[in-house]
Amino acid sequence: QVQLVESGGGLVQPGGSLRLSCAASGSIFSIYSMGWYRQVPGQQRELVAQITSGGTISYANFVKGRFTISRDNAKNTAYLQMNDLKPEDTAVYYCNANRWRPVGRTDYWGQGTQVTVSS
Repeated sequence: QVQLVESGGGLVQPGGSLRLSCAASGSIFSIYSMGWYRQVPGQQRELVAQITSGGTISYANFVKGRFTISRDNAKNTAYLQMNDLKPEDTAVYYCNANRWRPVGRTDYWGQGTQVTVSS
């Protein structure tokens, strides 16, 4: 069982930056892959970035070169540094923790934090 709480969202102008944080509790943080997803109302949730328990990082094409995912296992926290934000980045951003076990994949989700990019 993992509880996830996102923070750091807000209103920013195009070209600006934000850093999202995801604080985890309730289990051993280091064994989970951590991801950031985003969702616009009426659309499907989409993967933004993921960092595995081993440190392997992947990004969606639409954020490569602008966003950076990281984790600090000592603080049980994952981060998403977002630079050069664009209006189309506006969405609710969700933190995800997942792991594979013999029974299959298990996913946990935070409640989300709103990011709005507007002039």
